[in-house]
Amino acid sequence: MIAISSGAAGLAILILALILGYTLAQGISALNLSFLTEATKPVGVAGGGIRNEIIGTLILVVLGSILAIPIGLMAGIFMSEFASPRAAAAVRFVADILAGVPSIVVGVFAYAILVRPVHSYSALSAGVGLAIIMIPVVARTAEEALRLVPNSMREAALALGITRWRAVVGVVIPGALTGIVTGVMLGVARIAGETAPLIFTALGSQFGFQGLLHPIGALPLQIYYYALSPYPDWQRQAWAGAFLLIVLVLGISILVRYISNRRHV
Repeated sequence: MIAISSGAAGLAILILALILGYTLAQGISALNLSFLTEATKPVGVAGGGIRNEIIGTLILVVLGSILAIPIGLMAGIFMSEFASPRAAAAVRFVADILAGVPSIVVGVFAYAILVRPVHSYSALSAGVGLAIIMIPVVARTAEEALRLVPNSMREAALALGITRWRAVVGVVIPGALTGIVTGVMLGVARIAGETAPLIFTALGSQFGFQGLLHPIGALPLQIYYYALSPYPDWQRQAWAGAFLLIVLVLGISILVRYISNRRHV
């Protein structure tokens, strides 16, 4: 059993190493400083980069986080601190179902309620789509982090005569802050590489950020379009962008593990 378990763990690590190695080997010729600092160039013009797409990804992740974190955190507080067992179970069930909804369905939903009525793709609709994906992740991790705070801390705060809400804000949330931050970062890692919702909402743009109500480029979208193109140079850039995206998500995951480990020290 030890040998089988070790072999399975080694296989999982090998798969990650193969993905990183293969994407790096395919895109290493396009990885340079200009790839990160220059904008996309037209077909037939050598060079070009993904500067605008990197900036667009950061804007969409920040926008989605701004929309999702307050809703997810408040939902987690409700489930942990204020809801009855039946209400908490119902909200928890809905959050789990929402977390399991395919991202392409979220993209179609955002397209139906935000893109079609205004007849325009936009960064705002993309941010809403990413927020919908991120909300259940933040809500469930925030709930679990809050539930780990000892009840004695709540009782001590209430014994001082403060209201329950002030006890939650002043005592419980600071005690669970590390776990909440970990959940937020997991949500960021979850939406950073999403492509399907962006196809229906952001559409993509090679001209950089032009406003929340205009189409916007993003790294996952650019990888998707470049990978489908018949041009070898764009295909190499798609592999290079995929490697950068993997490194970004991997870095966030490592940081989450580091924060989680420090919480238990």
